[in-house]
Amino acid sequence: MGRQKIEVLETTKKHGLFSGVELGFQWTAQEDCFHPGGLFASVGQVGMGFGVSPNSPNNRDNEGLKIPCTDLYVKYVSSPEGVRIVGIPEVNEEGIMKKKKKGLKLNVKVANPSLRRLISGAIAGAVSRTAVAPLETIRTHLMVGSTGHSTTEVFQNIMNNEGWTGLFRGNLVNVIRVAPSKAIELFAYDTVNKNLSPKPGEQPKIPIPPSLVAGACAGVSSTLLTYPLELVKTRLTIQQRGVYNGLFDAFIKILQEGGPTELYRGLTPSLIGVIPYAATNYCAYDTLRKAYRKIFKQEKIGNIETLLIGSAAGAISSSATFPLEVARKHMQVGAISGRKVYQNVLHALLSILEQEGLQGLYKGLGPSCMKLVPAAGISFMCYEACKRILVENEDEA
Repeated sequence: MGRQKIEVLETTKKHGLFSGVELGFQWTAQEDCFHPGGLFASVGQVGMGFGVSPNSPNNRDNEGLKIPCTDLYVKYVSSPEGVRIVGIPEVNEEGIMKKKKKGLKLNVKVANPSLRRLISGAIAGAVSRTAVAPLETIRTHLMVGSTGHSTTEVFQNIMNNEGWTGLFRGNLVNVIRVAPSKAIELFAYDTVNKNLSPKPGEQPKIPIPPSLVAGACAGVSSTLLTYPLELVKTRLTIQQRGVYNGLFDAFIKILQEGGPTELYRGLTPSLIGVIPYAATNYCAYDTLRKAYRKIFKQEKIGNIETLLIGSAAGAISSSATFPLEVARKHMQVGAISGRKVYQNVLHALLSILEQEGLQGLYKGLGPSCMKLVPAAGISFMCYEACKRILVENEDEA
């Protein structure tokens, strides 16, 4: 059978393998050109079992496949559906191009590791506190008994007197306070925990879990730096109409009434309360993460799993330290609306116990857990997610 030489100068612009691509090449149909083994990545060595004669690298005069710029390589991929060229969209039988599914991946480069943690913590704090702002308002009112003695009663009173905006009263101050507070807290925890945790094969550096110490240091450092904003936020939340006209007005009036020390009223019970709370919160979070990895044998923990683990850690820590939180809120309120001024933490705890009994120390525990549990979960989830976005190498997070 004689050779039949076909010169193709331009490909047809119909749907096909070379649709929309203009190439000039030659091929020669001949009998003994079957090459088992299929395909080669190099254009100069293409051979397939359907009568295509490759241009031999050793014989440039051979009338085989001749494509301009033969020094360039085109990657070929063999698939069950046939042969396709990488970079050219696949076309199905109906002529519809197949598109690869690509997930959205956001990556922001931040060179300084400390700055990465601070930014991640600030975002996590702002998002988590805004999401649970109504529950925070109800919880604060229940603790001090200003507008009711049950969640439903407080909610109805706020809605009747102020509407939906009343549920978010003081939220701007809350975000301004929580964003730097959470940034400092999570940064301190990550830094101390990494320095105290032994490397694989090393002996433990301290006899207690590093996350316990790191959590306590994180809570203390963030509380000392952001406590005045916490006090102002609390008073803005439970104030009667007309007492304060905003954040700066509240700062000025508090300074005029009691001096700079008034901004730190209740700091002692806050520190006493935050140490066990932060320590148990971060220790529980770290322990649950390690348990998850051990049980499911997965190093990477997803967002939903992080949300659940963080929520469980928040539930454990908030339940264990709630009486001190109640005493702190009572001391922060001070003499607003003729309320009793407590001398110290013990005085506040004993007075509440005498007047309201044991249940007074746990008043608002339900809405508190409703607020703190999801807030902890959202905070940890946002923090881990932001670290993955801001850090190129996940090992640095």
